[in-house]
Amino acid sequence: MTRRFLVVLLLVTAALFPAALFSAGAAYAADSKATVLARWTQTSAAGYNEWNAARNNRAPWASYNFDWSTDYCSSSPDNPLGFTFDLSCWHHDFGYRNYKAIGTFSANKSRLDDMFYADLKRVCATYSSVSQAACNSLAWTYYQAVKIFGSVAAVKQSDLDRAAALLPAA
Repeated sequence: MTRRFLVVLLLVTAALFPAALFSAGAAYAADSKATVLARWTQTSAAGYNEWNAARNNRAPWASYNFDWSTDYCSSSPDNPLGFTFDLSCWHHDFGYRNYKAIGTFSANKSRLDDMFYADLKRVCATYSSVSQAACNSLAWTYYQAVKIFGSVAAVKQSDLDRAAALLPAA
């Protein structure tokens, strides 16, 4: 009797397991835009990887109407000294544009900038130890620039005055 019970339990579990997977997938697909956006804009490699997979296969995410546009690193070089910062900049643009679209940019800007820096450091980690110091220095510089100047709405007059003071006299 115990053996028969285990066989029946095993068959029932095997029959229900795909249904459980389907339900989980359906719930995942029904996540709000803000929830998906939050997952994709974490500082972790997993957040970056999930965003990048979606970037490469946007069709399943079409109903969310994400803004995938980018100007990469804006007016800064996309790949300074040959370091590949372009996808990190795209990820950052994605966060900025989409949080602005849902009206929660100010609450998320700091995390988006931290995400950008984490992405850049992961890029730098792929280079040889000889090149990493230069890459990390550039990553820090890019991070500081977006922290201070990353959004016109976030820039204060004192920031503009400080930047103007750094320019050489004409």
